Amino acid sequence: MRKSMKVLSVVLSVFMMLVSLQLPSLAQFESSAGSALLMEASTGKILYEKQADIAKAPASITKLMTLLLAFEAIEKGQAKWDELVPISEKAWKMEGSRMFLEVGTKVPYRDIVTGISVVSANDGCVALAEYLYGSEGSFVQMMNSKAEELGLTKTQFQNASGLPAEGHYMSARDIGLLTKHLLEKYPALLEIESMTQFTFSNILQYNRNPLLGRFPGADGLKTGWTDEAGYCLVGTAQQNGTRMITVVLNATSEDHRFQVAQELLNYGFKTFEFTDAVTAGDMAGTAVVEEGKEKTVSLKLDQSATVFIPVHSKAELSFELKMNSEVLTAPITPDTVVGEYIIYHRGQAQASVPVSTVHGVERAGRLELLFRRINAFFKNLFAKA
Repeated sequence: MRKSMKVLSVVLSVFMMLVSLQLPSLAQFESSAGSALLMEASTGKILYEKQADIAKAPASITKLMTLLLAFEAIEKGQAKWDELVPISEKAWKMEGSRMFLEVGTKVPYRDIVTGISVVSANDGCVALAEYLYGSEGSFVQMMNSKAEELGLTKTQFQNASGLPAEGHYMSARDIGLLTKHLLEKYPALLEIESMTQFTFSNILQYNRNPLLGRFPGADGLKTGWTDEAGYCLVGTAQQNGTRMITVVLNATSEDHRFQVAQELLNYGFKTFEFTDAVTAGDMAGTAVVEEGKEKTVSLKLDQSATVFIPVHSKAELSFELKMNSEVLTAPITPDTVVGEYIIYHRGQAQASVPVSTVHGVERAGRLELLFRRINAFFKNLFAKA
């Protein structure tokens, strides 16, 4: 017996060691970037953060807001993909990354958006801003207004491109929230962002996103660099139906930026998973019914729910039935929503689903209700005695 227990102990130790080798520890994982964030895109759940609420220079990550306004303009009918955008002298004179627009020419709106997305064209940003709102200054006002609308509390823009400017900043959390909104509203953007090269005016340029073609499922989104901001990246990838968004700010080099983004994405995909928590139609308990022919009614879950939690931790889910009122009163019809079923993981609420009655309960007759009250009276009387 003692020998069997010893063998079992060794087997369990080896098993736990293998599990610990396969799964990164939530407590031990640490990014070397100055500021970083990892988010599951569909839920917005933050899986990792480091200095996520500190406002920092975002460099060309600014262009995500520029692109959001560009796509909104299409949706509102303010612009069309094949419309021609006139190129001003200000746009032509822009420094930094460019698509080499020529002053006095007119360029299709689609090409301008592609140039901003793929080669981070600063000249394209100014041309777009002037076309949509008359000037870059007016466009920046719309950028800041949209940031406020989206609840980006650590964001302020001074230009449409992300070139260094006093009072121009974003936090990693704000960048993550902006990215989530952008991808939800305009997923077609990824068709452009995933392009590895772009040719305009016979000039071939390559997408600077280091994740494309190197990290499985990567299809966006935006890089940036200035002396003040360091090397920055908003990356996104999708594997097995799950999409991750990662934000890296203040990396020390291009290689460091790629390494951190890759580590964050790997951490997300390997450490977390969607798990079926409850199924529609499952029983959720019973509720007391006053003045009904039946004194209780069965309750059911109206929806299924999945939760995004660390792998192999489904056993740590817990549940709470929260009723709209403590007691129901007849008559009650079938499928009446009476509360919610809250799903927790390690004490943190993850999701909730509506709870409704399985069947109806008719109101009891007057005579029956009278006898119940008499019965309750004498029970109460004897209890006090």
